[in-house]
This record gives sequence, C-alpha cells and structure tokens, in this order.
Amino acid sequence: MSTTTENGMGGPWSTSREKTYKKTTSSALKGAIQLGIGYTVGNLTSKPDRDVLMQDFYVVESVFLPSEGSNLTPAHHYPDFRFKTYAPLAFRYFRDLFGIKPDDYLYSLVNEPLIELTNPGASGSLFYLTSDDEFIIKTVQHKEAKFLQRLLPGYYMNLNQNPRTLLPKFYGLYCIQSGGINIRLVVMNNVLPRSVKMHYKYDLKGSTYKRRASRKEREKTCPTYKDLDFQDMHEEGLYFDAETYNNLMKTLQRDCRVLESFKIMDYSLLLGVHVLDQSQREGGELGQAGGDGRRPVGQRVLYSTAMESIQGDGKAAETLTNDDTMGGIPAKTHKEEKLFIFLGIIDILQSYRFIKKLEHSWKALVYDGDSVSVHRPGFYASRFLKFMSTRVFRKTQPLRFSPSKKTRTSIPALKSSSQEILSLQADERNREDRRDRLAGACSLASLDGQGTQHSLTLTLCFGSYLRPDLVPANPSFYEGSSMGTISTSSIFVNVDKEREDVASSSTFTLEDSAICLTSEQSTMDVDIDRDDGSVLDVYL
Repeated sequence: MSTTTENGMGGPWSTSREKTYKKTTSSALKGAIQLGIGYTVGNLTSKPDRDVLMQDFYVVESVFLPSEGSNLTPAHHYPDFRFKTYAPLAFRYFRDLFGIKPDDYLYSLVNEPLIELTNPGASGSLFYLTSDDEFIIKTVQHKEAKFLQRLLPGYYMNLNQNPRTLLPKFYGLYCIQSGGINIRLVVMNNVLPRSVKMHYKYDLKGSTYKRRASRKEREKTCPTYKDLDFQDMHEEGLYFDAETYNNLMKTLQRDCRVLESFKIMDYSLLLGVHVLDQSQREGGELGQAGGDGRRPVGQRVLYSTAMESIQGDGKAAETLTNDDTMGGIPAKTHKEEKLFIFLGIIDILQSYRFIKKLEHSWKALVYDGDSVSVHRPGFYASRFLKFMSTRVFRKTQPLRFSPSKKTRTSIPALKSSSQEILSLQADERNREDRRDRLAGACSLASLDGQGTQHSLTLTLCFGSYLRPDLVPANPSFYEGSSMGTISTSSIFVNVDKEREDVASSSTFTLEDSAICLTSEQSTMDVDIDRDDGSVLDVYL
C-alpha cells in the first residue's frame, strides 16, 4: 500500500515527503526497476530463439544486485536487492508477437526516466509510464501475480489465435526483493496516450452500485468518472459508423468470452474521449496535448492502439498508426461533435474466488445483487456487454436511399414509369370510346298528354345511390355485366299538359357522374300521385 513519509521515517529506501510503496520510496523503486530489467533483458538476448514449451511458463530466474556491484551487475546507490523474472522465454515470445525488439524495449524502460502517474483506483498500486508513451509499469499484489502465472498458458493460446484484442498486453512480470519486502511488477501496454488530451476519462464496469466518482476524484484536473457519471454526461451514448461498431462489439464479445472461460470478473473498460472540436477551439493539436515531445508519430508496438485492436484482417498496421488520429477510433455524439475514442479492458487479474463469492453474497443481502460490481463471471460478462452495446456505444443509422443507388436505378425506373403512362393513356382512350357509345343511353322519355296521366320514361344510370344531386368529385370506372359508365349526361324532359299547346323542355345535366347499375337494379317503377290527379311514371 502506498503512503507518503516524512522526515525519513519509513524504511531504508525512504526520503522525506516522497511517496512510498511498502516502505520503499518511489525514486528507489524506479531505479531498481530499470537496473533489473536492463540486466535481465540484456542477458536474455544471448539465449537462442526456440519454441515455447509448457515448462517455460513456470520458470523463475533470479539475480542479486549488490550496491557495490559484481562481475555481472553494475554498482548503484540503492540498497542491495534481488530481481526476479517470471517466464522470461514466454514473455519474450509475447514481445516478439507484438513486434517489440529487445533494443526498443530496453530503450523505452531504461534509457529515459519513468514518469509516475496518479492512481484513481482503490488498490493503492503505483503506476509508471515510459517517456515514449509506450508502456505502463504497475505494482500488483501477490495473489494477482500468482494468478497471472497460472493464466499464462491460456493467455499464450489466446494471443496466438487473436493478437487483435482489447485485453491487456503483458510484456513482463518481475519481482524486487529487499529487506524482506517483495514488490511485484507487471509491464503492460499503455491504453491512453499521454500526448493526446483526454477531455473525459471513464472506468466502466456495467454496474450501478456506488459507481460514481468521489468528490476528491472530481476535484482533480483530469478525473476518472464511472458508470453513473457517464449516463449523466452522455445520455445518448457515443455513435460509431456501422462497420466500426460491429468490429468493436465483436472484439468485446470475444474478449469477454475468454475472460469468462478463465473465471475472471470485476474487470473494467478504460475509456478516454478526445473532443476534436473542443481541442481546435482551445488551439491545441492532436499529438501535442501533453508529454515531453519526444514521442514519435505512431507507435512501434503492433496492435497496441484502439483502432488496431478492433480492425479486421487485411489492414496493415502502418496505415492505422501514421495518421492524425494517433490510433483513436473516430466517433460522434448525438450533437454531431467529432470525437476520438481510446479504450482497453483493464484489471483482469481478479478471479471469482472464495473471498469474492463471500463479498457478493454479503452485498446481495443488503443491496440489489445484480447491481453490485462483484458477480459470477457469466453474469458479469453479459451485463458488461449489454451496458456497452446499449448505453455506451451506439450505431449510426445509415440513409435509406443513397445517391449512388438512385443513379444506378434511374434508367429502369424511367422505363417503367413511361410504360405506366402509355398504358394509362390507352385505357383512357378506350374509356372515351365507351362513353361515346353509351351517350345515347341517357335520353329523354316522352310524357303522354292524352289524359291527366303524364308518363315520363327515363333511361339513365347513376352511381350516387339514385341521387343525381350527389355527384362524386372523381369518376369511378367499373367493368362488368349490366354495368354502364357515363362521364357527362344530359337528361331532357318534355312535358305536354292539357290546356297547353306549347311544349316546354327542361334540361338536367349530370357532370362527371359515374352511373352504375347491376342487373338487379336495372328496372325501377315509381308511381307518384300528384295533387292535380296526374301520375308520374318513371321507368328505369
């Protein structure tokens, strides 16, 4: 556990007002790390390359480095210590798999001073970053180091099958012994490049119980927020194009399946968000937001960036690292703000052991068991993936009709539309001919004036329920037996009465009326008794 000592109290490696870890000052720890790694990696180059065997995963090499030096080790001004290297040949294979040459590995870790980082977690571990932004050195507990040793054979198999992964890339496992104290270290890839300013940083687990940054954490210059904070600050999530979203979720599903097979839980997704529009307003440039300027453009380590980790096969690493994104994944907010996303899965050295089972059982009695972080690996993986796919990452909806598709289909569409127009014109001509033939069917019936009875015979067809005053706006055309169609009809009524020598004619016009009568409605007799004694007979 790390503390801050004063007045030199705290062990032989302590100095005043300096951060310590297990009574060892940070400066002494950094010096011992560089001395030990420099010796072991340099000594490993003399061993020939060969295939990794099963027993190589359990080999531990040890070397003693006295302060006065020896025939094999250089002198130094730190207390005497012993440096152990776990599975050196296996980790050499891992470094070769990611394209890390021994000279580059030594240059990053040994030649330049290590940079100490603040730890946002509750583990109390120390974090050191190399000056070229390539590697992270983290202190781990004994149970975590032991679990990583057991994990190495399966980890080796997974990397062989899929080097493109968001899981941590382990490059070395070491231990420093001095004064009866063991300090275990692991070297990993750096997820968040220091040269790119992270406007937002999140540690996401998919749980909601106590998943909010503390007040002390929020007061920091670049705080690390948690799940509930993300939901408050990014309610709509982060949007990716369809291909990127599918690749990202496929990678997460594959990695979670591996972690579940190892019975690992309580891991997190470290997410860094760089807002490109905000960076341009602030006058900064990508790649110059931090650091000492010695970081090269593009990382040397293969598959180490977020974009490389989710890309499918067929894309060279050079095309993904030598661009302006610094390996970030392009994304947008619901307000169309341009982003670069940096992410990776961290803290995978937590297995679902007896202690974790007890912790889950106790919290489940007090709180909602499904909302707490500690849970069985299968449920944890499914909850983790559901949260990432629905709350954090979302897919942009493509346009339904693209211009390219319209261009390709314009000629067939024009042909089909022209054919439809021609067929409609032909049908219209046929209907006009039919109207002309049926025009005589709408005529005047005579009214007989020999008595007081007037006989009116009307031969007509009408389609508004025998109401010529209700005329539809648009004509309706039907075809069938005993059916006729009339577009414009004129009905002439000649009335001859007694005592009147003059014949009067009345004209009723039905405009655009479609008159339809079936065989059952073809004949209709109407007798109307009038006051003057005359009878009006209507025959249809």
